[in-house]
Amino acid sequence: MTQAEFTLRQAHRLSVAPMLDWTNRDFRYFLRLISKHCLLYTEMVTTGALIHGDRDRFLSHDISEYLLALQLGGSNPEDLAKCARYGQEAGYSEINLNVGCPSDRVQSGSFGACLMAEPELVAQCVAAMQAEVSIPVTVKTRLGIDKHDSYQFLHDFISQVAEAGCDVFILHARKAWLQGLSPKENRDVPPLDYQRVYQIKQDFPNLHIDINGGIHTLEDARQHLEQVDGVMMGRAIYHNPYLLAEADNQLFAENHLVPTRHQVIEQMLPYIERRMTEGRPLKSITRHLLGLFQGQTGAKAWRRHLSENAHLKGAGLDVIQQALALVPDSSALVE
Repeated sequence: MTQAEFTLRQAHRLSVAPMLDWTNRDFRYFLRLISKHCLLYTEMVTTGALIHGDRDRFLSHDISEYLLALQLGGSNPEDLAKCARYGQEAGYSEINLNVGCPSDRVQSGSFGACLMAEPELVAQCVAAMQAEVSIPVTVKTRLGIDKHDSYQFLHDFISQVAEAGCDVFILHARKAWLQGLSPKENRDVPPLDYQRVYQIKQDFPNLHIDINGGIHTLEDARQHLEQVDGVMMGRAIYHNPYLLAEADNQLFAENHLVPTRHQVIEQMLPYIERRMTEGRPLKSITRHLLGLFQGQTGAKAWRRHLSENAHLKGAGLDVIQQALALVPDSSALVE
């Protein structure tokens, strides 16, 4: 294992899940100001979008976001290999294959969670991508789909894909219902089964296994890390991003000062100004900042001011500064 791979494995101790419309470059830049070590993921990008669409737009990011993984959606090995190469050339640290999304749109493209029914094809996709790039290729999947939800089904799937060369799996600890549940319902209705993920780690001790689903606090993460190699958090981070403030100290054995919420915004302002000069609307950035003061005095005023003013014609950095003034400041750094 190279030093870069070792660093990436360490970053997998805590990662932020790929989330459609949420984990774009603006939100990722924002998160990186709070945590230097957690692994960040892009939104899922389909192979068709990269091959036939505006590739530069889909792959654009700031180097400060590293370590950063690109999640791909697709099922054609040749197309995935080509897109994996695009990702490596763009500077991404890892290529992740989506085998977990249950939406109708994804199913109609024959990728996402429905691929769990075709482990041989997933193995071919992984092998094709690995043959094309030198960075790690990983797989994010569910525990099962529809009535294919036995432990043996999951075990066989992991075994076959691992034989193709994948040694990092992120397991969303729920199965997916491809028919009858919406994507939103699939995030909550199928019951969590953490023990099944733990058992996979026991049965495949040489694989790096991350757990995902229903994890809300760093204390939850620490408990899971006693059983598996990494933890992926999603919506909890989006709605309360400052949860990451202690992650570097608690989960990565770092001992450094982390910025206060006010300092995070102050550090964000030059980036926002730069993005606005590129044509990015202020409201498209500030929507990702609404949860920063979650649970703090003034949080409601912060959210209201940004929501009511960031979309107005001519809105600029003064809108953020005015909103910040509505929230009491903590002048000392948090240890």
